[in-house]
Amino acid sequence: MRPVELAGRWGKQMDGSARTREAKLGCVFTQLGVDGQDRPQRAPDSTTYVGAIESSELFGWRIYAEALRRGLTQARQVIVLTDGARYNHTIVRLHFAQAIHIVDLFHAFEHLGVIAKILWGPEAKAPQRWRDLLEAGDIAALVRKAGQRLPGCAAGKKAMHKALHYFEENAAHMRYAEYRKNKLFVGSGVVEAGCRTVIGQRLKQSGMRWSVRGANAIIALRCCIMSGRFEDFWASRTR
Repeated sequence: MRPVELAGRWGKQMDGSARTREAKLGCVFTQLGVDGQDRPQRAPDSTTYVGAIESSELFGWRIYAEALRRGLTQARQVIVLTDGARYNHTIVRLHFAQAIHIVDLFHAFEHLGVIAKILWGPEAKAPQRWRDLLEAGDIAALVRKAGQRLPGCAAGKKAMHKALHYFEENAAHMRYAEYRKNKLFVGSGVVEAGCRTVIGQRLKQSGMRWSVRGANAIIALRCCIMSGRFEDFWASRTR
C-alpha cells in the first residue's frame, strides 16, 4: 500500500510498521450432490466472488448480500466454510445463524503444523496420529495428545497455548468425519484459489503501491469479471 494508507497501523516489519493491508474475499457457490467418486461437487460456473479492503463488519454485510442475491433464503441447506478466525465466527452468527459452520480442514492442518514446529523445530511435521485425530474430528483427544509436552521457555509455552486454543475454540466446527459422511465440503479451496486469481494476480505484482480506493475499485472489477457479471456491471452504470 502507499505509505499514506499505512499511517499509524501496526504490521509485521521488524520495527512494527506495516507495508500491506488485508483484502477480504468471499465466494458463494452451489453444491450439486457428489461426483463419480462420491466427493462433493460444485455446480459448473456457480461461483461468484465479493471482496474489499474493509472492516470485518462491512465485509459480513457484503457476503450476506451476495448470498441473498444468490438465493440464500431458498437454499435447502447452507454451509459456511471459514478459516476459523474470530471475526468469521461473528459474521456467521450474525448473518448465517442457521448454517452449518465448517472450519476449513487445510487451515486446521496448518495450525497443527505450527504446534509441531513449536515443539520440534522449523522443519518438523505433525505426527500422523495427530492428523488422524483431526480428520476424525476428535479434537478433544488431539488437544490432549498435543498438549502433553510443553516447551520449557515461557515464550514457547505461550505460543503453544495459543495454538491449542485455536482447536479448542473451533472444535464444534471440526467434525470432519461427520461432514464427509454427509457429503459436505470440508476445504475452502475455491476461495483460496480466488485469493490468487482475483486478488494476487492483479494487485500483488512487484512494485505496485495501492491506495485503498484504487485497490477496492480493482477488486470490485475483478470480482465482477470472475463472477461472470461484467456486462451486468456496465449495464448498471449506464442507467
